Amino acid sequence: MGRVTERRKVLRIRDGVVSGRPDTLVAEEPLEIRLNGRPLAITMRTPGDDFALAAGFLVSEGVLATASDLQNIVYCAGATADGSNTYNVVDVRTAPGVVVPDITLERNVYTTSSCGLCGKASLDAVRTTTRHPLADAPPLRLTPELLAGLPDRLRAAQRVFDRTGGLHAAALFDEEGELLDVREDVGRHNAVDKVVGRALQGGGLPLSRTVLLVSGRASFELAQKAVMAGVPVLAAVSAPSSLAVDLAAETGLTLVGFLRGSSMNVYAGEDRIALRTAAARG
Repeated sequence: MGRVTERRKVLRIRDGVVSGRPDTLVAEEPLEIRLNGRPLAITMRTPGDDFALAAGFLVSEGVLATASDLQNIVYCAGATADGSNTYNVVDVRTAPGVVVPDITLERNVYTTSSCGLCGKASLDAVRTTTRHPLADAPPLRLTPELLAGLPDRLRAAQRVFDRTGGLHAAALFDEEGELLDVREDVGRHNAVDKVVGRALQGGGLPLSRTVLLVSGRASFELAQKAVMAGVPVLAAVSAPSSLAVDLAAETGLTLVGFLRGSSMNVYAGEDRIALRTAAARG
């Protein structure tokens, strides 16, 4: 798997028996994203699908919305002092005529969870920046049974997780529950960026009739990425944050948490869940 995994020697202790053995670990390296030649962001990621990661990141930043906005993405030669290419720096070139927003300001408002800004300002930033407002025509309706089957399909597709046990995943499903794409990474947000970026590169945005499933919790940042890509349903196997729920309610996103077995909590957008009886809403 190349740079995706690495081998390290570990001391193994099992029932009091000590032995040395090699272990497979997921690789983690920094990726610098440049926009039109200017440094923009650095993220720690699992190498692989770097161009898709950069493209997906710029969808969430409001820079890219369709494949026509993107001119090309390249690895930067001479990324080190000796001029060698580390494959840890990418430069994204936007197409002529694409207006680049003040992304430094925007990220401080609605992307960096540690910036100390939240609440209404964060919600407004996403709502007013997205170029893919959530809209279902005809209305998307998903049964609880269909949603309940998605985590097992995601888990079965996590190829690197089976070797390392140390990766998050994001998967995209259609309204029939068919797996469209799955990506893995040490970071949940990176996995989502890779899925969204691949969709953009293939001309698939907005992702208007899809379900995005993430392997961990649903943070505000992940809800933001779903909204910016036009995804109407975000599901997570763990809990959402309060601000993620607020954003979902503000934008019309259906947000499902604790999707485990036949159980789930619907925090917003319950109109897309096809319940058998009205009494089930009680």
